[in-house]
Amino acid sequence: MSNESINWDKLGFDYIKTDKRYLSYFRNGEWDKGTLTEDNQLHISEGSTALHYGQQCFEGMKAYRCKDGSINLFRPDQNALRMQRSCDRLLMPQVPTEQFIDACKQVVKANERFIPPYGKGALYLRPFVIGVGDNIGVRTAPEFIFSIFAIPVGSYFKGGMTPHKFLISDYDRAAPQGTGAAKVGGNYAASLQPGYKAKQAGFADCIYLDPLTHTKIEEVGSANFFGITANNEFITPKSASVLPGITRLSLMELAQSRLGLKVIEGDVLINNLDRFVEAGACGTAAVITPIGGIQYGDKLHVFYSESEVGPVTQKLYNELTGIQSGDIEGPAGWVVKVA
Repeated sequence: MSNESINWDKLGFDYIKTDKRYLSYFRNGEWDKGTLTEDNQLHISEGSTALHYGQQCFEGMKAYRCKDGSINLFRPDQNALRMQRSCDRLLMPQVPTEQFIDACKQVVKANERFIPPYGKGALYLRPFVIGVGDNIGVRTAPEFIFSIFAIPVGSYFKGGMTPHKFLISDYDRAAPQGTGAAKVGGNYAASLQPGYKAKQAGFADCIYLDPLTHTKIEEVGSANFFGITANNEFITPKSASVLPGITRLSLMELAQSRLGLKVIEGDVLINNLDRFVEAGACGTAAVITPIGGIQYGDKLHVFYSESEVGPVTQKLYNELTGIQSGDIEGPAGWVVKVA
């Protein structure tokens, strides 16, 4: 696809074939050096464990065009570490941090013409590891593929940085001692039906309660939840079945160090939403999506506003995106220059 045909002002979150992707194989106990390829089709055995037993994990991250034309990667070391934890959970070999970051840089440089102009979006990177090779038994794969592709993206939710309404789901996203803290495809497969039903009912997505008691908020669709109290507290769920988001981690640090908020990881009881004056969902794809209201049963709980962004949420968004785009100096190590 030619980048001249892309309308940068109307970018959504859709697949666009770009020039190159990175591909590395794990065979005989080690990863090869990897290569860039134009082929966006994977050729794998019909017995691959990724197809039958869900032995796969992935990451999501972005590269940003700065005002001076340079390119920033945001905290790629944290994505590498999280992927390593996901690989451990599914008995897959870890991708070394150095190889992971180098592969990201290669993909960004090879697809530089697809990076949106400053302020128009970002280049989304999708690293993944899958179990492949001839196999049929329920066991770890004989071989693995590590790959990264990239696509230009805009806002994940239609309307971007505007409040959205969400519906509390009766479904569970993950089991209490399952794979909720790993970024694996099975968690997202489980979310397809409840997410579809929420959207059919007119909501942006659904919110999942804790799978053990169904009394505490855990995740907002495929994003993390946070709430702001009148006492200047930034509260986000802590649970073994919540994915430890890198955007969430970054907002926790910024909320404390730059906005002076008290950061709390703890229970977010569904019957005590009145404690929050603002609420939001955060993640790599969504960045920050203000939560205007949460439908629970027959009641819509409205936070700051159904149409306006709360002041603290807006400050957090400005600080985070300012660091990502190079307009604001970030904490040491948060930004890795690609070019």
